[in-house]
Amino acid sequence: MQITRVIFSSSPGNPWNLTKPRKKTIMSGMYFEDFVVGEEIHHAVTRTVTETDNLMFTTLTMNVQPLHLDEEFASKSMYGQRIVNSIFTLGLATGIPVQETTLGTTLGNLGFRDIEFPKPVFIGDTLRVSTIALDKRLSSSRPNTGIVGIEHRTYNQRDELVCVVRRSALMMCKDYVSK
Repeated sequence: MQITRVIFSSSPGNPWNLTKPRKKTIMSGMYFEDFVVGEEIHHAVTRTVTETDNLMFTTLTMNVQPLHLDEEFASKSMYGQRIVNSIFTLGLATGIPVQETTLGTTLGNLGFRDIEFPKPVFIGDTLRVSTIALDKRLSSSRPNTGIVGIEHRTYNQRDELVCVVRRSALMMCKDYVSK
């Protein structure tokens, strides 16, 4: 399977002629064979968490915990301020690596092994993620696929570890053919 971007060409004098598409193959994810156990990938994308992120995510998921929403309540907590919804943090921890690891090459997340939040994330924190391949094996039930154990480590701008996620992903092998 390959990701294909269709680019429409125009001709001089007819800039909106979209009848002659040309195709460009794009694949930024890693195949099963590309993962090296123990290798660490430092992802280029970082993300500053905003108040809007926290407010929208928290209310959309019906998590009305005042530690996320109520500044007055949270100011009296052990944190002294609102903390970001940990499931939003988990989403960033697994989402930031997608472009460089699994975009177009994963067949699904098989499950989470462990999830830890050693430190809270606050509004205004900028997060970065690194990924390590923990283990890998060929699938015994799905031809031309493999299972990769992945660990995502998320840090804030103070280099504090804020999230560790260990999960298993079903990945395409290079000779995978979609049906």
